[in-house]
Amino acid sequence: MTFDLINPPALGEPRGWTNGMLAPPGARVLFVAGQDAAEPEGHVTTDDFVEQFGIALRKTLQVVREAGGGPESIGRMTVYVTDVGTYREARSELGPVYREHMGRHFPAMALVEVCALVDPRAVVEIETTAVVEAGNADHMSPDVDTVEVPVDETGVDPGDVPLENTERAPNSADADAAEEPS
Repeated sequence: MTFDLINPPALGEPRGWTNGMLAPPGARVLFVAGQDAAEPEGHVTTDDFVEQFGIALRKTLQVVREAGGGPESIGRMTVYVTDVGTYREARSELGPVYREHMGRHFPAMALVEVCALVDPRAVVEIETTAVVEAGNADHMSPDVDTVEVPVDETGVDPGDVPLENTERAPNSADADAAEEPS
């Protein structure tokens, strides 16, 4: 996958990321759910920050490869951590782990500190968006499930069209308006 790198000079020279990545026409977008260091049984088994980062990145790439892509297919990466200080302290150890999985590919990236992740032992979660060339879909694993969305003759998914005269639950603004004297 070849992206056009978008790095406006006014933003300064990026180091370890790219400000924007423009995908080529006709490619398919893959949204990868946040991956933490949980083992297949569903629980994180290590407290080591760098090890959790490596596991989460490996799992993210497993999803991308399953769709026919690779590290170079990732256009956006968000890394969620429970302690940005721990991330900063581990940067020299994280670099080799990152390059082991991603090589010298640096997508548009963000680092976000959160108060907690779903697994109480998780300290890192990685979420990505990848772009896979349309022809690579032929190389997808047979384990990939596809879902066909029904579309009517106008090209609109009937589930996207609101029904007329539907009831809706009142929101707080409706409740306040109903109580105002006239």
